[in-house]
Amino acid sequence: MKIVVGDRNVLPHTEQLSTGLPDDVEVVWVVPFDEAAAIEVLGDADVYVGGRFSAAMGAAAPRLRMIHVAGAGTDNVDRSGLGPDVLVCNTFHHEQSIAEYIVAATVMMRRDFLVQDRALRDGRFRTSVYDPSIPQPMSLSGARIGFVGFGHIGQRTWRLFEAYGCVGAAVTGSGRDTGASLEWHSDTSDLVKLMQWSDVVVVSAPLTDDTRGMIGASELASLGADGVLVNVGRGPLVQEQALFDALSDRVIAAAAIDVWYRYPGPDGVGKPSALPFEELPNILMTPHSSGVTHHTFVGRVADIAANITRLHQREMQCRY
Repeated sequence: MKIVVGDRNVLPHTEQLSTGLPDDVEVVWVVPFDEAAAIEVLGDADVYVGGRFSAAMGAAAPRLRMIHVAGAGTDNVDRSGLGPDVLVCNTFHHEQSIAEYIVAATVMMRRDFLVQDRALRDGRFRTSVYDPSIPQPMSLSGARIGFVGFGHIGQRTWRLFEAYGCVGAAVTGSGRDTGASLEWHSDTSDLVKLMQWSDVVVVSAPLTDDTRGMIGASELASLGADGVLVNVGRGPLVQEQALFDALSDRVIAAAAIDVWYRYPGPDGVGKPSALPFEELPNILMTPHSSGVTHHTFVGRVADIAANITRLHQREMQCRY
C-alpha cells in the first residue's frame, strides 16, 4: 500500500504516523504541498492524506481508494475525478483548541485588550482609571452567548462559557435540541432573534449553499454596538463587505476572525481579504490557526493511521 501525504501539519507527527501504520506501507511526502509534484507520485497511490485534492489529482490516481483530510472540512476535495468507491474521510479533535481560542478572543475583544496594548506601546494608559470617558468593560459573567451552528465546536465551547457563568442559545439548520443547558434553541429562521439576544455570537456552522452569506448587514445591525462576533466556521458565512462596514462604522463593537475570504499558496503570503481589515483597531485577525495545536494533530494523526489500517485490512469504513 502506498500513501501520499500532502499536509505539512502531519509532518511533526511522522513517528506517530509510522508507528500506527502496517509495516508494509510506503509513505511518500509532498510537503509543502505542490499539486504538480503530487500528481507525479499519485499514479500507484492507494491513499492521499491532505486537505486539497483537485480533479487533476483524481485523474492521475486510478488506484486511489481513500482520501483522508487531516481536519474536519472536505470542501477542498474535488470529487469529480474520483470513482464511486473512493472513501473521503475526515477527522476532528480540534474542539478543545478552538473552544479555548473563542473564549480567549471573546475576553480580549470585550475587555478591549488589543486597543489597550497598542496604546500602552505609545505610553498611554487607556483605561477608565485615567480617562472617565472610557466605560468600564464587561466580564463574561452573565454574558449572553449565541451560537450559529452547535456541533462539535459549539458544544465544547459552550462548556467553557458555561463555567464562566454565561447564558447560551443556539440556532442550527435542524433546530434540534442537543440536550445542552442552553436557555433556548431554534432553527436558522430565528437567526435575527439570536443576534438581537446575544452579547457575543460564535459562528461555527458549515459552509453550504444555504449558509453562504447568512450573516449580512441586517444581522450585524441586530447584534448591536456592544456586540462581538467570533467566526471560526468559514469566512463566507459572513458577508465580507457587511462585516468590514459594521466594524468600520462601529455597528458592532468588535470581531475575532479566524477564517477568511482569500487564502495564500504554500508560502503563506497573501492578504486574507480584498478589504483592508488590517487597518481596523477593533478586530482580532488570526490565520485559520484556532485549531492548530499539538493536541489537535496528535488526535488527528491517530485517526488517520487507524483508518488507513482498516483500509489495509479491507474494512471500507471511516471512523473518528
